[in-house]
Amino acid sequence: MKIASLTPAHWPAVRAIYEAGIATGNATFETQAPMWEAWDKGHLAHSRLVALAADGTVLGWAALSPVSGRCVYGGVAEISVYIAAEARGQGVGRQLLQALIQESEANGIWTLQAGTFEENAASIGLHTQVGFRVIGHRERIGQH
Repeated sequence: MKIASLTPAHWPAVRAIYEAGIATGNATFETQAPMWEAWDKGHLAHSRLVALAADGTVLGWAALSPVSGRCVYGGVAEISVYIAAEARGQGVGRQLLQALIQESEANGIWTLQAGTFEENAASIGLHTQVGFRVIGHRERIGQH
């Protein structure tokens, strides 16, 4: 497996993995994956990564979104990380998230946060493995 920059060429596979995450109901409040243009606009131009199998298959992806348009929060970003069902439990998420952290720091990000549903034990476990901690529970935050 190798970690590479996410490009528009990866989008069909990235979108399929994202759609599978949406279908679980415990990964995001989104109800459908956007088209590339909307996804591209909503994520930082740097720190977009894919995990690729030896044959080039996308195993997972990770990217950052700004948390605010205010300049004082310019170094704060929210993580998105999604792993293909067949690649889970193999360390793909950990390697991808560790690479994303390094990439974000190299690009001036000083704080990363993840809004994770409490039902998503796998994501909470992944983030905990790489040093994140639960700092609270937000209620009544979003509706479908």
